[in-house]
Amino acid sequence: MMASRALSHAAALPGLLHLRKPARDVSAAARPIGGVADAGSLVWGRQLRHALVVEPSPLGLAARRPLVAQPVRAAAAEGSDSAGDAKVAPAGFFQKNQWIVTGFFFFMWYFLNVIFNILNKKIYNYFPYPYFVSVIHLLVGVLYCLVSWSVGLPKRAPIDANLLKVLIPVALCHALGHVTSNVSFAAVAVSFTHTIKALEPFFNAAASQFILGQQIPLTLWLSLMPVVIGVSMASLTELSFNWLGFISAMISNISFTYRSIYSKKAMTAMDSTNLYAYISIIALFVCIPPAIIIEGPQLLKYGFSDAIAKVGMTKFISDLFWVGMFYHLYNQLATNTLERVAPLTHAVGNVLKRVFVIGFSIIVFGNKISTQTGIGTAIAIAGVAMYSVIKARIEEEKRQLKAK
Repeated sequence: MMASRALSHAAALPGLLHLRKPARDVSAAARPIGGVADAGSLVWGRQLRHALVVEPSPLGLAARRPLVAQPVRAAAAEGSDSAGDAKVAPAGFFQKNQWIVTGFFFFMWYFLNVIFNILNKKIYNYFPYPYFVSVIHLLVGVLYCLVSWSVGLPKRAPIDANLLKVLIPVALCHALGHVTSNVSFAAVAVSFTHTIKALEPFFNAAASQFILGQQIPLTLWLSLMPVVIGVSMASLTELSFNWLGFISAMISNISFTYRSIYSKKAMTAMDSTNLYAYISIIALFVCIPPAIIIEGPQLLKYGFSDAIAKVGMTKFISDLFWVGMFYHLYNQLATNTLERVAPLTHAVGNVLKRVFVIGFSIIVFGNKISTQTGIGTAIAIAGVAMYSVIKARIEEEKRQLKAK
């Protein structure tokens, strides 16, 4: 996240120099940059509205000064020539190869998620209270956001009643998906929960097509099948069926699918870092009442005392703090990644992430790795590669059609 911000500020300087040069073609129209689905335009981890404002020049001064496309970062990051044929400074390495930045986001998202899942499951082994733990996850994240805002990293984005109405459905889906995921993790093995949650791309694709109206090609639908089958095969050796875990994981799938879609719409007005901070704050208030009602009496009677007796006060508090921190950071990276890619791509990346989580959970918790697990993992990776190739070809065809 910090690397993306630094590159964005560095990219702004040549853009500013370019916009001060006189225009040779004042009839040039500003255009959206880097369109993403139907939600907006993507520029260096920032999503913009489709319409870039072009300021008219009053009193016939247009011939003497360039049109200015807002915001400046958009022109700088794209390296486009919004004023006609004027030359611009050459784009930097990361500007030309933004896939490297996106790849870094994916790597950190996976890495932090693996640590979170392992620590989270260890906590449930001696403190099986998923509603309370869910609140702790969000509480630590909210405190992190408040501290970050206080030092201006990032600067807090303003919020009004209209934007709050947009964020509330996102936060409700986030809260429901978060709690049900934790209920499933506490009830069954990590591998079983991730097996069920591997179905999320199908829910995401269906929602994208039938709710957002985005046509998902049959080839992409078919390419998702080996991904899900492979992840399922990879986790069958740890499979331990439980109705509570199964139903909770399915509810989590649906909730996170809608969270992804509504988040994409909300990003047209706010950057992803501030977006996730506000979502976390709202979700925290949503999750507190169920935790008090469902688990409060048990926690006060013997829940806390049993956990402290098993691991000690220091380790208990430390585990809760760090699992909350890792939860917030991996979700922040996931939201930043979603901002850079289409929802369906994000969903497939989410499936591949589960392969890493399942693999590391097998190693950490001492489960044997069968031949079937290795084959399933290979099939899942092959499915993701197949999807990536097909998706790249479709996008290239669209680009060529627009260029004609």
